[in-house]
Amino acid sequence: MTTEANFRTVRRHPSSTQTVGSPIDTRTPAQRDRDRILYSSSFRRLAQVTQVISADVGHVFHNRLTHSLQVAQVGRRLAERLRFLYPIEAKASGGIDPDVVEAACCAHDLGHPPFGHTAEVELNRLAGAEIDGFEGNAQSLRIVTELAQHSTDPGRGLNLTRATLAATLKYPWFRGQNPMKPNKWGSYRSESADFEFAREGLAGSQEPTVEAQIMDWSDDITYSVHDLDDFFRAHRIPLHLFAEDTYKGERLRFIEAIKARHSGEDGWWSDEVAVENWITQLFAGLFELSAAYTGSRKERGALRQFTSTLIGRYVKSTTLVEKNGKVHLTRPPRILNEVAMLKELTWVYVIEAPSLASQQAGQRRVVRELFCIYMHAALTSDLDLFPPFFRDSIEDAAGDNKLIRRTVVDLIAGMTELQALTMFRRLTGVSPGSGLDEIVR
Repeated sequence: MTTEANFRTVRRHPSSTQTVGSPIDTRTPAQRDRDRILYSSSFRRLAQVTQVISADVGHVFHNRLTHSLQVAQVGRRLAERLRFLYPIEAKASGGIDPDVVEAACCAHDLGHPPFGHTAEVELNRLAGAEIDGFEGNAQSLRIVTELAQHSTDPGRGLNLTRATLAATLKYPWFRGQNPMKPNKWGSYRSESADFEFAREGLAGSQEPTVEAQIMDWSDDITYSVHDLDDFFRAHRIPLHLFAEDTYKGERLRFIEAIKARHSGEDGWWSDEVAVENWITQLFAGLFELSAAYTGSRKERGALRQFTSTLIGRYVKSTTLVEKNGKVHLTRPPRILNEVAMLKELTWVYVIEAPSLASQQAGQRRVVRELFCIYMHAALTSDLDLFPPFFRDSIEDAAGDNKLIRRTVVDLIAGMTELQALTMFRRLTGVSPGSGLDEIVR
């Protein structure tokens, strides 16, 4: 039986490190979790992983690292606020620990491969259903429970507490178990023991813990607002045109675009009048800039005020409600629709732009070629191509094609974008580089 105490403190593997409360280590278990994630190499690599636009372009766009840090900040403040305003509901949910939420927010994007969702789709295809494909959230769990290391203890992974592991599970089910979200899952079956450990006492439920719900909502808030900031600065999303009645045509073009994206679906986007009213109220009321961004002091201040106001509004609109013995994170429908609409702006003006589509085609080829080269090398025992950690894993696989395939996927998914491009050029002979270059990860 899982009690609140061992849900908060227990780890799956015994540890030889100092116990909490000793004169040497005064951190709580959740604080130790957060620190283990923060100091992992998997967290550092997010600095060179795409958020929407590649991390090496001229504009200072958010990357997965800056995004994760901001998600952690929003998640922590939201957890603190909910615990203060709704103490009864927070306790009934099993507890809300800001350190657990912050740790989960730091971990939520660890599994994103180089080139973001483009590589995620390609790796899922290459991996195949027999090993549960590839999914960024499931890969995040695999990293913290299997691939990352924080000590020489026998147990692999970061050995996080049950509470933190549960808070990272945005999709607490295996591949194919949720027909409502067939393309999303939170764990591969290879990590079933860790998954069951994290979800002990929650068997039969596919609802994330309240701390996981806070992590997920903080992610939505952060990327919907900061992508808007990025792409207005880069002259890709014309927010100034949405704020002016004289440019009503721009609003209508946007509405037509999202209707086409969601053709045949029921939802808020099907009501054109409501959508246009929302756009008018949001931008005419809050957005003070009437021209494209140039970077003046006034513009920088106005843009920062706009994004800060939005984040504050979404945080303050979030409540806890207990119903039928269960506690849920709740937000008014208008707030959920508003955040969804902000995401649509990025989809329409950036993600579906022809320039990004052509780049993504090249990125898919890089991932595909790397997979083929590494699989051939592994199956023909040409292990010198692999860094030592992955070489060991292939040798341990002892010819098991499924384990070898998962190891190759782990290798590619764990690269930065620069590493993936460099290895692609090197292994295809486009730019072999120096024979003195080390292959160490």
